[in-house]
Amino acid sequence: MTGFGAFVRRAHAGGELVVQPRMGMSEPGRMRAGLRATRAANGRTVGTITLDSYTRVRDLESAGLALLEGESLNGYPIVNHDPATTRWVLDGTHGPDFPVQVRHGSADPIDIFRALMTVGLDASEGGPVSYCLPYGRIPLRESVANWSRSCELFVRLRETGLEPHLETFGGCMLGQLCPPSQLVAISVLEALFFHRHGLRSISVSYAQQTSPPQDAEAVAALRRLCAELLPDTDWHVVIYAYMGVYPASPEGAYGLLGEAAELAASTGSERLIVKTVAESVRIPTVEENVSALEFAAATAAGTRRPVTAAGAGADSQTHSDSQTYAEAAALVAAVLNMASDLGEAMLLAFRRGYLDIPYCLHPDNMGRSRSYIDGKGRLRWADIGRLPLSGVVETRGSRTVTSGELLDSLSYVRRKFDNEQVSGTPGRKAIGPGKHRS
Repeated sequence: MTGFGAFVRRAHAGGELVVQPRMGMSEPGRMRAGLRATRAANGRTVGTITLDSYTRVRDLESAGLALLEGESLNGYPIVNHDPATTRWVLDGTHGPDFPVQVRHGSADPIDIFRALMTVGLDASEGGPVSYCLPYGRIPLRESVANWSRSCELFVRLRETGLEPHLETFGGCMLGQLCPPSQLVAISVLEALFFHRHGLRSISVSYAQQTSPPQDAEAVAALRRLCAELLPDTDWHVVIYAYMGVYPASPEGAYGLLGEAAELAASTGSERLIVKTVAESVRIPTVEENVSALEFAAATAAGTRRPVTAAGAGADSQTHSDSQTYAEAAALVAAVLNMASDLGEAMLLAFRRGYLDIPYCLHPDNMGRSRSYIDGKGRLRWADIGRLPLSGVVETRGSRTVTSGELLDSLSYVRRKFDNEQVSGTPGRKAIGPGKHRS
Protein backbone atom coordinates (compact mmCIF):
# COMPACT_ATOMS: atom_id res chain seq x y z
CA MET A 1 0.00 0.00 0.00
CA THR A 2 1.19 3.53 -0.76
CA GLY A 3 0.29 6.82 0.88
CA PHE A 4 1.15 8.88 3.92
CA GLY A 5 0.29 6.29 6.56
CA ALA A 6 2.02 3.48 4.68
CA PHE A 7 5.19 5.58 4.33
CA VAL A 8 5.32 6.24 8.07
CA ARG A 9 4.74 2.56 8.82
CA ARG A 10 7.60 1.49 6.54
CA ALA A 11 9.96 4.00 8.13
CA HIS A 12 9.04 2.79 11.60
CA ALA A 13 9.60 -0.83 10.59
CA GLY A 14 13.07 0.22 9.45
CA GLY A 15 13.84 1.77 12.85
CA GLU A 16 13.46 5.42 11.79
CA LEU A 17 11.43 8.22 13.34
CA VAL A 18 9.71 10.37 10.71
CA VAL A 19 10.34 14.06 11.37
CA GLN A 20 8.19 16.85 9.98
CA PRO A 21 8.14 20.68 10.01
CA ARG A 22 5.16 23.01 10.24
CA MET A 23 6.05 25.02 7.14
CA GLY A 24 3.91 27.20 4.90
CA MET A 25 4.67 30.13 2.59
CA SER A 26 2.18 31.92 0.35
CA GLU A 27 4.56 32.33 -2.59
CA PRO A 28 4.64 29.16 -4.73
CA GLY A 29 8.38 29.43 -5.39
CA ARG A 30 9.22 29.66 -1.70
CA MET A 31 6.83 26.83 -0.86
CA ARG A 32 8.43 24.64 -3.52
CA ALA A 33 11.91 25.46 -2.19
CA GLY A 34 10.78 24.65 1.37
CA LEU A 35 9.52 21.23 0.34
CA ARG A 36 12.73 20.49 -1.54
CA ALA A 37 14.87 21.50 1.44
CA THR A 38 12.78 19.31 3.74
CA ARG A 39 13.18 16.35 1.43
CA ALA A 40 16.96 16.88 1.21
CA ALA A 41 17.41 17.10 4.99
CA ASN A 42 19.33 14.37 6.80
CA GLY A 43 16.67 12.16 8.33
CA ARG A 44 13.45 10.47 7.32
CA THR A 45 11.25 13.45 6.50
CA VAL A 46 7.79 14.21 5.19
CA GLY A 47 6.65 17.52 3.75
CA THR A 48 4.15 20.02 5.06
CA ILE A 49 2.05 22.68 3.37
CA THR A 50 0.63 24.82 6.17
CA LEU A 51 -2.21 27.09 5.09
CA ASP A 52 -2.78 30.76 5.82
CA SER A 53 -5.15 32.27 8.37
CA TYR A 54 -7.64 33.58 5.78
CA THR A 55 -8.10 30.09 4.34
CA ARG A 56 -8.40 28.66 7.85
CA VAL A 57 -11.51 30.77 8.53
CA ARG A 58 -12.80 30.38 4.96
CA ASP A 59 -12.27 34.05 4.12
CA LEU A 60 -11.30 33.18 0.57
CA GLU A 61 -12.05 36.68 -0.73
CA SER A 62 -9.36 38.21 1.49
CA ALA A 63 -6.89 35.48 0.56
CA GLY A 64 -7.52 36.09 -3.12
CA LEU A 65 -7.16 39.85 -2.71
CA ALA A 66 -3.85 39.40 -0.92
CA LEU A 67 -2.57 37.29 -3.82
CA LEU A 68 -3.68 39.92 -6.35
CA GLU A 69 -1.89 42.66 -4.41
CA GLY A 70 1.25 40.59 -3.93
CA GLU A 71 0.97 40.49 -0.14
CA SER A 72 2.79 37.76 1.74
CA LEU A 73 0.54 35.58 3.92
CA ASN A 74 1.39 33.41 6.91
CA GLY A 75 0.79 30.20 4.94
CA TYR A 76 -0.06 28.75 1.56
CA PRO A 77 -3.58 29.65 0.25
CA ILE A 78 -4.23 26.33 -1.46
CA VAL A 79 -7.86 27.08 -2.30
CA ASN A 80 -7.04 30.35 -4.10
CA HIS A 81 -3.95 29.15 -5.93
CA ASP A 82 -4.70 27.53 -9.28
CA PRO A 83 -4.38 23.71 -9.09
CA ALA A 84 -1.73 23.87 -11.82
CA THR A 85 0.34 26.15 -9.58
CA THR A 86 0.12 23.76 -6.64
CA ARG A 87 1.00 20.81 -8.88
CA TRP A 88 4.12 22.74 -9.90
CA VAL A 89 4.96 23.33 -6.22
CA LEU A 90 4.74 19.57 -5.63
CA ASP A 91 6.45 18.48 -8.84
CA GLY A 92 9.75 16.73 -8.28
CA THR A 93 9.30 16.35 -4.51
CA HIS A 94 5.94 14.80 -3.61
CA GLY A 95 5.72 11.07 -4.24
CA PRO A 96 5.74 7.62 -2.59
CA ASP A 97 9.11 8.33 -0.94
CA PHE A 98 8.19 11.86 0.19
CA PRO A 99 4.52 12.33 1.11
CA VAL A 100 3.17 15.81 1.85
CA GLN A 101 0.54 16.70 4.43
CA VAL A 102 -1.72 19.76 4.36
CA ARG A 103 -2.08 21.44 7.78
CA HIS A 104 -4.67 24.16 8.23
CA GLY A 105 -6.45 24.78 11.57
CA SER A 106 -9.96 25.07 10.11
CA ALA A 107 -13.31 24.24 11.69
CA ASP A 108 -14.87 24.50 8.22
CA PRO A 109 -12.40 22.70 5.93
CA ILE A 110 -14.56 21.47 3.03
CA ASP A 111 -12.89 23.79 0.46
CA ILE A 112 -9.48 22.75 1.73
CA PHE A 113 -10.23 19.06 1.24
CA ARG A 114 -11.56 19.71 -2.25
CA ALA A 115 -8.39 21.60 -3.16
CA LEU A 116 -5.91 19.06 -1.80
CA MET A 117 -7.79 16.17 -3.42
CA THR A 118 -7.75 17.97 -6.77
CA VAL A 119 -3.94 18.09 -6.81
CA GLY A 120 -3.51 14.47 -5.67
CA LEU A 121 -2.60 14.97 -2.00
CA ASP A 122 -3.81 12.33 0.43
CA ALA A 123 -3.02 13.61 3.94
CA SER A 124 -4.37 16.30 6.24
CA GLU A 125 -5.18 16.79 9.93
CA GLY A 126 -7.41 18.48 12.48
CA GLY A 127 -10.69 17.44 14.04
CA PRO A 128 -14.15 18.71 15.00
CA VAL A 129 -13.15 19.56 18.58
CA SER A 130 -9.47 20.42 18.30
CA TYR A 131 -9.92 22.78 15.35
CA CYS A 132 -12.93 24.50 16.90
CA LEU A 133 -12.51 25.20 20.61
CA PRO A 134 -9.00 26.71 20.65
CA TYR A 135 -9.27 28.80 17.49
CA GLY A 136 -12.50 30.76 17.29
CA ARG A 137 -16.14 31.17 18.13
CA ILE A 138 -17.80 28.96 15.53
CA PRO A 139 -20.31 26.76 17.41
CA LEU A 140 -19.07 23.26 18.13
CA ARG A 141 -22.18 21.80 16.51
CA GLU A 142 -21.30 23.53 13.24
CA SER A 143 -17.73 22.24 13.41
CA VAL A 144 -18.92 18.67 13.96
CA ALA A 145 -21.24 18.96 10.93
CA ASN A 146 -18.48 20.53 8.82
CA TRP A 147 -16.00 17.81 9.71
CA SER A 148 -18.57 15.09 9.04
CA ARG A 149 -19.06 16.41 5.50
CA SER A 150 -15.33 16.83 4.99
CA CYS A 151 -14.54 13.27 6.09
CA GLU A 152 -17.24 11.89 3.83
CA LEU A 153 -15.75 13.83 0.93
CA PHE A 154 -12.18 12.85 1.77
CA VAL A 155 -12.84 9.09 1.81
CA ARG A 156 -13.91 9.40 -1.84
CA LEU A 157 -10.22 9.86 -2.60
CA ARG A 158 -10.07 6.04 -2.69
CA GLU A 159 -11.90 6.22 -6.00
CA THR A 160 -8.68 7.65 -7.47
CA GLY A 161 -6.52 4.87 -6.02
CA LEU A 162 -5.20 6.92 -3.08
CA GLU A 163 -5.69 6.07 0.60
CA PRO A 164 -6.77 9.18 2.56
CA HIS A 165 -4.96 9.84 5.84
CA LEU A 166 -6.17 12.07 8.68
CA GLU A 167 -4.31 13.07 11.84
CA THR A 168 -6.14 14.13 14.97
CA PHE A 169 -5.10 17.41 16.55
CA GLY A 170 -6.88 16.40 19.76
CA GLY A 171 -3.66 15.72 21.64
CA CYS A 172 -2.68 19.39 21.33
CA MET A 173 -5.65 21.23 22.88
CA LEU A 174 -4.60 24.83 23.61
CA GLY A 175 -0.97 23.69 23.43
CA GLN A 176 -0.45 23.58 27.20
CA LEU A 177 -1.98 23.18 30.67
CA CYS A 178 -4.51 20.53 29.64
CA PRO A 179 -3.80 17.39 31.72
CA PRO A 180 -2.46 14.57 29.52
CA SER A 181 -5.39 12.25 30.18
CA GLN A 182 -7.80 14.65 28.48
CA LEU A 183 -5.41 15.19 25.57
CA VAL A 184 -5.29 11.42 25.10
CA ALA A 185 -9.08 11.10 25.39
CA ILE A 186 -9.85 13.79 22.81
CA SER A 187 -7.22 12.43 20.42
CA VAL A 188 -8.79 8.97 20.65
CA LEU A 189 -12.33 10.31 20.30
CA GLU A 190 -11.44 12.29 17.19
CA ALA A 191 -9.74 9.21 15.73
CA LEU A 192 -12.93 7.24 16.36
CA PHE A 193 -14.92 10.05 14.72
CA PHE A 194 -12.72 9.75 11.62
CA HIS A 195 -13.07 5.97 11.68
CA ARG A 196 -16.86 6.12 11.83
CA HIS A 197 -16.82 8.38 8.80
CA GLY A 198 -14.86 5.86 6.77
CA LEU A 199 -11.18 6.70 7.39
CA ARG A 200 -8.89 3.71 7.87
CA SER A 201 -5.49 5.45 7.83
CA ILE A 202 -5.28 7.65 10.93
CA SER A 203 -2.65 9.20 13.17
CA VAL A 204 -3.26 10.21 16.78
CA SER A 205 -1.46 13.18 18.28
CA TYR A 206 0.09 13.98 21.63
CA ALA A 207 1.85 17.25 22.49
CA GLN A 208 4.85 17.19 24.81
CA GLN A 209 3.89 18.70 28.17
CA THR A 210 5.73 19.52 31.40
CA SER A 211 6.94 16.13 32.69
CA PRO A 212 8.79 13.49 30.62
CA PRO A 213 7.63 10.57 32.84
CA GLN A 214 4.03 11.73 32.64
CA ASP A 215 4.35 12.18 28.88
CA ALA A 216 5.61 8.60 28.56
CA GLU A 217 2.56 7.41 30.53
CA ALA A 218 0.30 9.41 28.23
CA VAL A 219 1.75 7.96 25.03
CA ALA A 220 1.46 4.44 26.42
CA ALA A 221 -2.17 5.15 27.35
CA LEU A 222 -2.83 6.53 23.87
CA ARG A 223 -1.34 3.44 22.22
CA ARG A 224 -3.29 1.10 24.45
CA LEU A 225 -6.62 2.82 23.81
CA CYS A 226 -6.02 2.85 20.06
CA ALA A 227 -5.14 -0.85 20.11
CA GLU A 228 -8.38 -1.52 21.98
CA LEU A 229 -10.69 0.72 19.94
CA LEU A 230 -9.18 0.85 16.43
CA PRO A 231 -8.37 -2.80 15.65
CA ASP A 232 -9.01 -2.59 11.90
CA THR A 233 -7.15 0.69 11.36
CA ASP A 234 -3.66 1.56 10.13
CA TRP A 235 -2.81 4.05 12.90
CA HIS A 236 0.33 5.63 14.25
CA VAL A 237 1.29 8.14 16.95
CA VAL A 238 2.65 11.61 16.19
CA ILE A 239 4.39 13.59 18.93
CA TYR A 240 4.43 17.39 18.87
CA ALA A 241 7.33 19.31 20.34
CA TYR A 242 6.02 21.55 23.11
CA MET A 243 3.19 23.78 21.85
CA GLY A 244 3.30 26.43 24.58
CA VAL A 245 5.65 29.31 25.40
CA TYR A 246 8.96 28.16 23.92
CA PRO A 247 12.46 28.76 25.34
CA ALA A 248 14.07 31.95 24.05
CA SER A 249 17.66 30.68 24.04
CA PRO A 250 19.04 28.38 21.34
CA GLU A 251 20.31 25.99 24.03
CA GLY A 252 16.92 25.89 25.72
CA ALA A 253 15.05 25.43 22.44
CA TYR A 254 17.26 22.55 21.33
CA GLY A 255 17.14 21.00 24.80
CA LEU A 256 13.34 20.96 24.73
CA LEU A 257 13.24 19.62 21.16
CA GLY A 258 15.74 16.94 22.17
CA GLU A 259 13.41 15.76 24.94
CA ALA A 260 10.54 15.61 22.44
CA ALA A 261 12.64 13.45 20.10
CA GLU A 262 13.65 11.20 22.97
CA LEU A 263 9.99 10.89 24.03
CA ALA A 264 8.98 9.90 20.50
CA ALA A 265 11.75 7.34 20.07
CA SER A 266 11.56 5.81 23.54
CA THR A 267 7.78 5.32 23.38
CA GLY A 268 7.81 3.75 19.93
CA SER A 269 6.02 6.71 18.37
CA GLU A 270 6.31 6.91 14.63
CA ARG A 271 6.40 10.62 13.80
CA LEU A 272 7.48 13.93 15.35
CA ILE A 273 6.43 17.51 14.55
CA VAL A 274 9.45 19.69 15.33
CA LYS A 275 9.88 23.24 16.59
CA THR A 276 12.81 25.54 15.98
CA VAL A 277 15.08 28.03 17.74
CA ALA A 278 12.94 30.87 16.35
CA GLU A 279 9.60 29.77 17.86
CA SER A 280 9.62 32.34 20.67
CA VAL A 281 10.05 35.35 18.38
CA ARG A 282 8.93 34.75 14.77
CA ILE A 283 8.05 32.33 11.99
CA PRO A 284 11.15 30.19 11.38
CA THR A 285 13.11 30.18 8.15
CA VAL A 286 13.49 27.12 5.96
CA GLU A 287 17.06 26.76 7.19
CA GLU A 288 15.97 26.81 10.83
CA ASN A 289 13.35 24.17 10.09
CA VAL A 290 15.95 21.95 8.42
CA SER A 291 18.30 22.32 11.40
CA ALA A 292 15.49 21.29 13.75
CA LEU A 293 14.59 18.29 11.57
CA GLU A 294 18.17 17.06 11.42
CA PHE A 295 18.77 17.58 15.14
CA ALA A 296 15.57 15.71 16.05
CA ALA A 297 16.38 12.84 13.68
CA ALA A 298 19.90 12.51 15.09
CA THR A 299 18.65 12.63 18.69
CA ALA A 300 16.03 9.96 17.98
CA ALA A 301 18.60 7.75 16.27
CA GLY A 302 20.70 7.85 19.45
CA THR A 303 17.78 7.04 21.77
CA ARG A 304 16.99 3.54 22.93
CA ARG A 305 13.81 2.27 21.33
CA PRO A 306 11.23 -0.20 22.64
CA VAL A 307 12.13 -3.86 22.34
CA THR A 308 8.62 -4.94 21.35
CA ALA A 309 7.22 -4.40 17.87
CA ALA A 310 4.08 -2.97 19.40
CA GLY A 311 6.14 0.04 20.46
CA ALA A 312 4.56 0.63 23.86
CA GLY A 313 7.84 1.86 25.31
CA ALA A 314 9.97 0.75 28.22
CA ASP A 315 8.04 -0.43 31.27
CA SER A 316 4.99 -0.50 29.01
CA GLN A 317 2.78 -2.44 31.39
CA THR A 318 3.46 0.02 34.22
CA HIS A 319 2.84 2.98 31.95
CA SER A 320 -0.33 1.60 30.34
CA ASP A 321 -1.82 0.87 33.77
CA SER A 322 -1.01 4.38 34.94
CA GLN A 323 -3.18 7.08 36.43
CA THR A 324 -3.13 8.77 33.03
CA TYR A 325 -4.60 5.68 31.37
CA ALA A 326 -7.27 5.31 34.07
CA GLU A 327 -8.41 8.91 33.60
CA ALA A 328 -8.31 8.80 29.79
CA ALA A 329 -10.18 5.50 29.63
CA ALA A 330 -12.88 6.84 31.98
CA LEU A 331 -13.34 9.96 29.83
CA VAL A 332 -13.53 8.00 26.57
CA ALA A 333 -15.97 5.45 28.00
CA ALA A 334 -18.23 8.16 29.40
CA VAL A 335 -18.45 9.94 26.05
CA LEU A 336 -19.02 6.76 24.05
CA ASN A 337 -21.91 5.87 26.36
CA MET A 338 -23.70 9.18 25.79
CA ALA A 339 -25.02 8.55 22.26
CA SER A 340 -24.58 6.09 19.42
CA ASP A 341 -23.61 8.92 17.06
CA LEU A 342 -20.13 10.02 18.14
CA GLY A 343 -20.53 13.59 16.93
CA GLU A 344 -23.68 13.94 19.02
CA ALA A 345 -21.95 12.24 21.95
CA MET A 346 -19.11 14.78 21.92
CA LEU A 347 -21.58 17.65 21.77
CA LEU A 348 -23.44 16.24 24.78
CA ALA A 349 -20.16 15.67 26.61
CA PHE A 350 -19.17 19.33 26.33
CA ARG A 351 -22.69 20.53 27.14
CA ARG A 352 -22.71 18.48 30.36
CA GLY A 353 -19.07 19.10 31.27
CA TYR A 354 -17.93 15.50 30.70
CA LEU A 355 -15.28 17.04 28.46
CA ASP A 356 -14.05 20.39 29.72
CA ILE A 357 -10.80 22.08 28.67
CA PRO A 358 -9.08 24.11 31.41
CA TYR A 359 -8.75 27.83 30.62
CA CYS A 360 -10.49 27.48 27.24
CA LEU A 361 -12.82 30.45 26.64
CA HIS A 362 -14.95 29.01 23.81
CA PRO A 363 -18.69 29.43 24.56
CA ASP A 364 -19.31 25.69 24.13
CA ASN A 365 -16.71 24.79 26.78
CA MET A 366 -18.15 24.71 30.31
CA GLY A 367 -14.94 26.09 31.82
CA ARG A 368 -15.22 24.56 35.28
CA SER A 369 -12.13 22.37 35.20
CA ARG A 370 -8.73 23.70 36.26
CA SER A 371 -5.21 22.34 36.19
CA TYR A 372 -1.87 23.08 37.85
CA ILE A 373 1.74 21.93 37.73
CA ASP A 374 2.77 20.08 40.88
CA GLY A 375 6.17 20.08 42.58
CA LYS A 376 7.42 17.28 40.33
CA GLY A 377 6.45 19.10 37.15
CA ARG A 378 3.39 16.95 36.43
CA LEU A 379 0.14 18.46 35.12
CA ARG A 380 -2.67 17.64 37.54
CA TRP A 381 -6.32 18.48 38.03
CA ALA A 382 -6.96 21.35 40.44
CA ASP A 383 -10.71 21.05 39.87
CA ILE A 384 -12.41 18.35 37.82
CA GLY A 385 -15.65 20.34 37.47
CA ARG A 386 -18.19 17.85 36.09
CA LEU A 387 -15.65 15.53 34.47
CA PRO A 388 -16.63 11.87 35.06
CA LEU A 389 -13.51 11.25 37.14
CA SER A 390 -14.93 10.89 40.65
CA GLY A 391 -13.22 7.91 42.21
CA VAL A 392 -10.49 8.05 39.57
CA VAL A 393 -8.87 11.37 40.48
CA GLU A 394 -8.10 12.02 44.14
CA THR A 395 -9.42 15.47 44.97
CA ARG A 396 -9.96 17.09 48.34
CA GLY A 397 -12.26 19.77 47.08
CA SER A 398 -11.11 22.18 44.43
CA ARG A 399 -7.69 23.80 44.50
CA THR A 400 -7.74 27.51 43.74
CA VAL A 401 -5.41 28.56 40.94
CA THR A 402 -4.53 32.25 41.18
CA SER A 403 -3.80 34.45 38.17
CA GLY A 404 -0.18 34.61 39.25
CA GLU A 405 0.08 30.83 39.41
CA LEU A 406 -1.50 30.58 35.97
CA LEU A 407 1.03 33.00 34.47
CA ASP A 408 3.88 31.11 36.15
CA SER A 409 2.55 27.84 34.75
CA LEU A 410 2.31 29.24 31.23
CA SER A 411 6.03 30.11 31.29
CA TYR A 412 7.13 27.06 33.33
CA VAL A 413 8.74 25.19 30.45
CA ARG A 414 10.48 28.24 28.99
CA ARG A 415 11.92 29.19 32.38
CA LYS A 416 13.00 25.63 33.09
CA PHE A 417 14.98 25.22 29.89
CA ASP A 418 16.36 28.74 29.61
CA ASN A 419 17.37 28.84 33.27
CA GLU A 420 19.07 25.45 33.00
CA GLN A 421 21.43 26.67 30.33
CA VAL A 422 22.01 30.00 32.11
CA SER A 423 22.68 28.50 35.53
CA GLY A 424 24.56 25.49 34.23
CA THR A 425 22.22 22.98 35.81
CA PRO A 426 24.10 19.66 36.07
CA GLY A 427 22.97 16.81 33.88
CA ARG A 428 22.11 18.70 30.70
CA LYS A 429 24.76 19.85 28.27
CA ALA A 430 24.28 22.73 25.89
CA ILE A 431 23.21 21.15 22.62
CA GLY A 432 22.41 22.22 19.10
CA PRO A 433 22.94 21.13 15.53
CA GLY A 434 25.78 18.66 15.40
CA LYS A 435 25.53 17.94 19.13
CA HIS A 436 23.04 15.33 20.22
CA ARG A 437 22.72 12.96 23.13
CA SER A 438 23.98 9.48 22.52
